[in-house]
Amino acid sequence: MNGARDIAGITIPYAVGVLLTVYAGTSLCRNSVLIHILTLSGIVFITTLLLYRDHWKPDHIATESLTIPVMGICGVLSGLTGLSSELALPVSPVESYATGLGERIQHSIDAIPFRYAHTGALIKALLTGERSSLPKELTEAFRDSGASHILALSGLHLGIIYGILSGILSLAGNSKRAQKWRSVIMILICGMYTMATGAGASIVRAFIFILLGEAGKLTGRHNSLSHTLMTALMIQLTFSPLSARNVGFQLSYAAMAGIAFIYPWIKGLWPEEDAGTSMGALFGKVTRKIWNSLALSIACQITTGPLAFLYFDTFPRYFLLTNLLSLPLTGILIPSALLTLCLSIMGHCPQMLINITEMLARTLTWSLEVIASM
Repeated sequence: MNGARDIAGITIPYAVGVLLTVYAGTSLCRNSVLIHILTLSGIVFITTLLLYRDHWKPDHIATESLTIPVMGICGVLSGLTGLSSELALPVSPVESYATGLGERIQHSIDAIPFRYAHTGALIKALLTGERSSLPKELTEAFRDSGASHILALSGLHLGIIYGILSGILSLAGNSKRAQKWRSVIMILICGMYTMATGAGASIVRAFIFILLGEAGKLTGRHNSLSHTLMTALMIQLTFSPLSARNVGFQLSYAAMAGIAFIYPWIKGLWPEEDAGTSMGALFGKVTRKIWNSLALSIACQITTGPLAFLYFDTFPRYFLLTNLLSLPLTGILIPSALLTLCLSIMGHCPQMLINITEMLARTLTWSLEVIASM
């Protein structure tokens, strides 16, 4: 088997074992979600067997026949360990410092002189995950328009921060020593940010992705997205089996599964650009970028849509329009908000930058409110 199938053959039965165990530890009468999860786990397990049908040969049958049940049993044991350790553990000094840092960031955002109260609440939600100050109607607009993932700290937010750090630290050069220290610094900063924002399941997944990516760079190994996805899933379930019950965890990995396995196929449906003329080449690049964005949204919706409908009994009809508008705006708003925050903490933030950040935030909320009302 190739590397991707090797890790998939280990991770999927392990994840199914964890999922079945941690849900079996909840009350069967609590809700009907358990029944759906059990059914979904069975489908995933059968799909795994079908994916590996080409490897059920005489010389592989002993190994293959043992790997799936053994990893499933390991997953069950891991889930039992998680259930048995559902206790309040002592807070480490690092966690305590990170929590205090997160609170200081929130207070600093509150101190920025935005003209509209909703702007500070939105910035606080985007940068720290604190959504208690968001008005109910704004939260509903994000949900009804299909943009709830923007408020949930995840790979989108940590990815933007990672990109900013990568650009700044690239000034140190590309020597092996510089690359090593750059990776260490980015891992430390991203890890501290993850803890400061509460270490939710989805942002922890994003941090593990960064950790694996930087480790690959340092060791000279390139892992595919699917390989990284499976490895991250194994790591997170091993250290935190109860994360399997978290809706954010399930949606985060479902979205990444769509990107890893469905997005490349949908993206490839677009024909090659006609580079006959400069205008033709430019038009081809623009339309391909638009198509790639649409393909990404469709792929994520295919895998996350059923879960969202299961948990929230809703399905956003205009998710394509929402993502085309909201993702570019968010990609500009978060760096602008970070710069505004940093300069405000230093006491040298120009009013023009504050106004730009506010304009971006209001444009984002206005566009989502319009889509939600359609």
